[in-house]
Amino acid sequence: MADLAGKTLFISGASRGIGLAIGLRAARDGANVAIAAKTAEPHPKLAGTIHTAAAEIEAAGGKALPLVVDIREEELVAAAVKETVDTFGGIDILVNNASAISLTGTLQTPMKRFDLMHQINTRGTYLCSQACLPHLLEGDNPHILNLAPPLNMKPHWFKDHVAYTMAKYGMSMCVLGMAAEFAEQGVAVNALWPRTGIATAAIEMIGGDELMAKSRKVDIMSDAAHAILVRDSRTCTGNFFIDDEVLAEEGVTDFNQYAFQPGNPLMPDFFLD
Repeated sequence: MADLAGKTLFISGASRGIGLAIGLRAARDGANVAIAAKTAEPHPKLAGTIHTAAAEIEAAGGKALPLVVDIREEELVAAAVKETVDTFGGIDILVNNASAISLTGTLQTPMKRFDLMHQINTRGTYLCSQACLPHLLEGDNPHILNLAPPLNMKPHWFKDHVAYTMAKYGMSMCVLGMAAEFAEQGVAVNALWPRTGIATAAIEMIGGDELMAKSRKVDIMSDAAHAILVRDSRTCTGNFFIDDEVLAEEGVTDFNQYAFQPGNPLMPDFFLD
C-alpha cells in the first residue's frame, strides 16, 4: 500500500504540532482525519484549534472531523470514537500523540502536575487504544502509533524528571504489551520518536528561539509516521522507531530539508544516548 487514501485516522492532540502534521500528511493522500483535541476556542499562547486544523486538513485534500475531546475523560473518548465510526464507517489508524510535559524533579513536581502527565500520557494512550481497538480489529491493515520513546532504563533519563519519564515510558510500555497482545489479530502497534528536538509550541515554551533553532521541522515526524502507517501491519509491529532511521530506510538522504534553521547544530532529543 503506497498511500492512505480512504483510510480513517483518529489522532489525539491533532489541533497543532506533530499531531496536525501527521493528519495533514495523511490528508494529502485523501484520508479521513478525526481531530481529537481540547482546543475548540483560540488559546492565548498556543496557535491552532480543532476547527483551524480541520480547515487545513480539508484544504490538503482530506476529510476532517473536529472533535472536542479531553482524553482524560472516558465518556468523551467513547463518544468521539463513536462519532468517528458513524461519520467515516470505521477506524483504520490510531495515533496517540497527545502528551503533557513537566521537566521537574521530585520535590518540584506537584501531584496535580504528576497526575496530569500520567492521565494524558499513559492513561490517555491506554484509553484511546482500548476504545479504538474493536474497530481496528475489523480494519484492513490497522495501526496504532504512539509518539513515545524507546525504553532506555539508564538512570540518567530518570533523575532530573522522573515523573515525566515514567509517564512517557507508560506510552512505550503500551507499545511493548499491545504489540504482542494483538499480533495474531494483525493490529500493528509501534512507537515513533524524534532524533532531535522538533520545532513545536512545546519546544518554544521550554527553550524559546534558541531551542527552536536547534530543532527539526514537524515534517520529519509526519513523513516518518506516513512511512510506518503504510507498512504491512502483520509484519511491522512492536518497533520503537526513530524518525530519521525510518526515512533512511525509505531512501531519504537529504535531512537538511527538515532543519528548522539549516546550518545550526541539532539538539538531541530525550531518551536517546
